[in-house]
Amino acid sequence: MRMYDIIYKKRKGCELSDDEIRFAVNGFTDGTIPDYQMSALAMAICFNSMTDRETATLTSAMAKSGDTVDLSEFGELSVDKHSTGGVGDKTTLIVAPIVAACGAKVAKMSGRGLGHTGGTVDKLESIKGYKTETTVEDFFKQTRDIGVSVIGQTGNMTPADKKLYALRDVTATVDSIPLIVSSIMSKKLAAGAKSIVLDVKVGSGAFMPDLESATVLAEKMVEIGKHCGRNMAALITNMDVPLGCAVGNSLEVIEAISVLKGETVGDLKEICLALSANMVALCYKISYEEAYAKALHALESGLAYNKFKEWIAYQGGDESWIDDTSLFPKAGFIYEVKAKESGWIKAMNTATIGNVSSLLGAGRVTKTDVIDFSAGIELNKKTGDFVNAGETLCTLYTNKEEVISNAEQLYLSSLTFSNMAVPKPDLIYKTII
Repeated sequence: MRMYDIIYKKRKGCELSDDEIRFAVNGFTDGTIPDYQMSALAMAICFNSMTDRETATLTSAMAKSGDTVDLSEFGELSVDKHSTGGVGDKTTLIVAPIVAACGAKVAKMSGRGLGHTGGTVDKLESIKGYKTETTVEDFFKQTRDIGVSVIGQTGNMTPADKKLYALRDVTATVDSIPLIVSSIMSKKLAAGAKSIVLDVKVGSGAFMPDLESATVLAEKMVEIGKHCGRNMAALITNMDVPLGCAVGNSLEVIEAISVLKGETVGDLKEICLALSANMVALCYKISYEEAYAKALHALESGLAYNKFKEWIAYQGGDESWIDDTSLFPKAGFIYEVKAKESGWIKAMNTATIGNVSSLLGAGRVTKTDVIDFSAGIELNKKTGDFVNAGETLCTLYTNKEEVISNAEQLYLSSLTFSNMAVPKPDLIYKTII
């Protein structure tokens, strides 16, 4: 078998066999197939796409290209959630303890933030003492003992995806549905959960800009997951507005704790309950309504909050910070951004708001950048709210006084105002199962 023939076949729009796909993935992973040939195949896939069978085979081959986690000991109760990335998305911090409090097993590997989107690992590391690195044995033991463990991505998982994504990033082949699906789902399959709930973001702060493309992506990922033997569901959610009112690592942890304590309601609580209910429904094979009732009870009874404290303490975090969030370090400079005009907020450019947070120190441009856990933004007004001139739109937190002026101007540029009332935007567009 030759890579040349595989490239030529896909260039002509023909369907590749399972053996041909595995040959390409395995050869690229071990270095026997050079970058330029894999780049050519990726471009051919961009032009001619792949069938569902081809995409499933590509996903499976990439998942098996390195280390995998075997969660079969937890049976139907092992469950994972994946978000395609957003601004203010701290849902894992709330969803994981809710679902674990319902009896499911959340053994999760999460990533760090890059660009305008935040990462769960960074948020957790803002808690004093929390360890995001552990042994596989301890990872499993913690999941057995308390039902939840969230660590950083470890080992040599999905090396084929890492290598292929690096090529796609520089060869204009990122926006191909089969390649996006295989990239996301290969990591989820390698992580081992029997049930997977996807939070597919759409809008100005998301990878997918419109509902149609987000729907296609979600449907394909659900289909591929089912083809590979997983229980699947996907929610398509709004990222034209930051989720919740906090953007930035420790600020988001504090907001998540507030939801778990029952102090904060609104869009963040709503989406976390919806995600949790879908996860519980898949694990126990019950109706969404019954699962929602279980999730709501876990949250409102305090079981989820206690589970969160148990989880944080198990991984070395200082439990007193959860009880008293004033212990989180404070930024040296706090600045209120005031409205220049009166009116309703018609739209927010969420990616720009994420970039403001990064400018303040909360994000990284490269993987080696050091982030400031205390930096970020608290939103006072969001889309659909009326604002009087001079009223506070948001509060900036930073230890870099010199960036405040630019951050203010950038934040103001992210907002569009209207003289007429604007309805609050939908939060969840649709659920795919």
